[in-house]
Amino acid sequence: MIRLSKSTITETEKSAVMEVLDREYLGMGQEVLQFEERLTDFFGRPAICVVNGTAALHLACQAVGIKSDDEVLVPSLTYVASFQAISATGAKPVACDIDADTLTFNWKDAEKRLTNKTKAIMTVHYAGGVGDIDSIYSFANQYGLRVIEDAAHAFGSTHNGVRVGGFGDIACFSFDGIKNITSGEGGCIVTDDDLVIKKIRDARLLGVENDTSRRYSGERSWDFDVSSQGWRYHMSNIMAAIGLEQLRRFPDLKNKRQLLARRYDLLLSKNAAIISLKHDYSNIVPHIYVVRFKGLLNREALREAMLGAGIQTGVHYKPNHLLSMYQKIGVLPLTITESIYPTLITLPLHTDMSESDVDFVCEKLTTFIK
Repeated sequence: MIRLSKSTITETEKSAVMEVLDREYLGMGQEVLQFEERLTDFFGRPAICVVNGTAALHLACQAVGIKSDDEVLVPSLTYVASFQAISATGAKPVACDIDADTLTFNWKDAEKRLTNKTKAIMTVHYAGGVGDIDSIYSFANQYGLRVIEDAAHAFGSTHNGVRVGGFGDIACFSFDGIKNITSGEGGCIVTDDDLVIKKIRDARLLGVENDTSRRYSGERSWDFDVSSQGWRYHMSNIMAAIGLEQLRRFPDLKNKRQLLARRYDLLLSKNAAIISLKHDYSNIVPHIYVVRFKGLLNREALREAMLGAGIQTGVHYKPNHLLSMYQKIGVLPLTITESIYPTLITLPLHTDMSESDVDFVCEKLTTFIK
């Protein structure tokens, strides 16, 4: 079976975890501090580690003051985590359409959905691409909106020579098992907004003020104060130990993902029925490889045929405005999202794949779509 995605773990990650287990300090301590320091060097801006990418988005929303009855503009074509992070603050996620070429946030459509309650944009770096990020920031600046980048797919991608997370307002990353690097679970928030950093440091530890420095010293706060809502969202040393080793391996992981994506592009470009995303894989580190099909009538039949040949596929994602919880959040139609969603299929992509695996996937896909 060629799996759609998978974790890629070596003996170095296993040894790092065993060192934490042997020391018997499993919570948030020195490994988390070291991981944050390495990530800060990587991005060139402060990075704060948390338990997962959804927590990163939630804390970012809370830290910029998103609250009940506020509205946040967000593309509907994203994992439900983006929407849940917004609604967890009591705010309303306003589903927006996507750009037809990049499948990322369509700021021109979003402009039609602005109200006096709109406080922020949550742009989603779908499949590792940032879309028209410069125009998105210009749009945000025009209307005084904060920008929270859901960069879960885009770890290592660059824009104008700068890493995603190394510029802009706030960027949130996921380190779950199948992302560009993993810490098992985990995530981080990157920003140079000192107040946001301070709020997130406390909020990830149940709002206990200044508890981070004590935990990094192997201590706990006993006489403390809490003045704002917090959550149990901190990262553990076990997770950070995995993340540190993955970050060291990232140049090789990055090159392999880009190599496989370029191979897909080359082979699938020969088929007029298949549309690949317009990505420059010298700048983009793809988390997933998504294709569109012209005239696709039965996506599930195609996916079942691929599975029968030993190839897993996926669908990224069911639009959130079609989910029961979020069906009534918008009035204007999402014509691009609804027309493109039924044509999308995600093909296998992970660093344990070979180029011959990509060749086999493309061969079978070409055969079945005939």
